[in-house]
Amino acid sequence: MNRKPVYLAVYDTLADWETGYATAYLARNGYDVRTVGPTTQEVRSLGGLRVRPDLALADVRPEDGALLILPGADLWDTSSDLAPFARAARAFLDAGTPVAAICGATAGLAREGLLDDRAHTSAVSFYLAATGYAGGDRYVDADAVTDGNLITAGPTEPVAFAREILRLLGVYEGEVLDAWYRLFHDSDAEAYAVLEEAAAR
Repeated sequence: MNRKPVYLAVYDTLADWETGYATAYLARNGYDVRTVGPTTQEVRSLGGLRVRPDLALADVRPEDGALLILPGADLWDTSSDLAPFARAARAFLDAGTPVAAICGATAGLAREGLLDDRAHTSAVSFYLAATGYAGGDRYVDADAVTDGNLITAGPTEPVAFAREILRLLGVYEGEVLDAWYRLFHDSDAEAYAVLEEAAAR
């Protein structure tokens, strides 16, 4: 199957542990995961990983992708350097292409006004309230939230974040998705058998 690529935003101070479950299982299921930086110059994650982006943000067109993933990063809260990625998220959503944001990226979306009218979550409600956004009444105290084509999650929920992405793109469904989540979130050994049976079909 010829699928559109998934775009993974990468920038200095990105929280590299937040997107690994999602990108690994997207790649294992036929998606080309392409990294997108402010430019194509190398960036460094919070974990010290050096990443040379495949593409610069200016060269990405929403209609060409299946999904834009925005990880957290210190820069979301300490500067306006990542505001172009929040504006890109608006363009993706306007084009009908999904966006998934976790941790500090949710604050970037809040500042951009993208959470004012959508159900969403983040680290805690007062973290987003500090942005001055108008969507506080749409905040949901949950591990991850999907509203239409927008997924949000807090920094401690990379597995739930991935679950919502895998569901939205139809990678796993029903009991298989539930088993995947239970395996990686709860270390449920019985869930592994469900996944093995599904893989053998």
